[in-house]
Amino acid sequence: MKKVNILFLFGLLIISISCASSPEKEAKVLLEKSMDAHGGSEAWKDLKSLKFRKWTRLLNEDGTTESELDQWHEFRFQPYFEGKITWTKDSITHVSIWDGAKMSYFMGENEVKNEDFLASKRKDFDAAFYAVAQPWKLLDAGTKLSYEGQKTLENGNRVEVIRVDYGPEADIWWYYFDPVSFEMVGNEVQLKDHRSLVYNLNFEAIQGFKLHGIRESWRVNENGEKLFLRAEYRYSDYQILK
Repeated sequence: MKKVNILFLFGLLIISISCASSPEKEAKVLLEKSMDAHGGSEAWKDLKSLKFRKWTRLLNEDGTTESELDQWHEFRFQPYFEGKITWTKDSITHVSIWDGAKMSYFMGENEVKNEDFLASKRKDFDAAFYAVAQPWKLLDAGTKLSYEGQKTLENGNRVEVIRVDYGPEADIWWYYFDPVSFEMVGNEVQLKDHRSLVYNLNFEAIQGFKLHGIRESWRVNENGEKLFLRAEYRYSDYQILK
């Protein structure tokens, strides 16, 4: 009888361990709640195109302006992913295009064909979409998610934390979510030479979605303490085709 009880208890232990939520499962549950808060995963999958204006100002450590950029972004999802980013600098129109197969870049009437330059512009294009496509983009294949519990940010806000790994040589990301509304309130990233903390100050409501509005990026130390304001972003004039 004792042997039967031991086997029964051992079986219950195995079942409880297998049913326990792993950090990855907890992260995905939290991410699903955040996607619902921002418009839903199915609604995002059904999008045909997304267009918006993005204004960026980079700041030096002393608070002076390093540069400003006012761009128009266009991303089309169907029948395949493609897009275009357009802006004017020094009276010259710049157009960066991903047609689903290759990258092209035009300065005025001149096409730039340098392969290294085009590769850097492809990274810029991907980074621009990665930023605006949160939180949905975190479910991409190859993304390793883990839930890290709650923490208090330097502004005093309590948040739920998901760590995102893209491989041993990639940057490490942490995404922060409001524990009540599940909106994505910011993110932190550790790069090779510095660490940044980005706050989502507000959102733009458009056709059931909550997308980026005003954001600010701070250089921080390894403890998450602010060093200086590095960048300001303003997303506006959204156009969505479902």
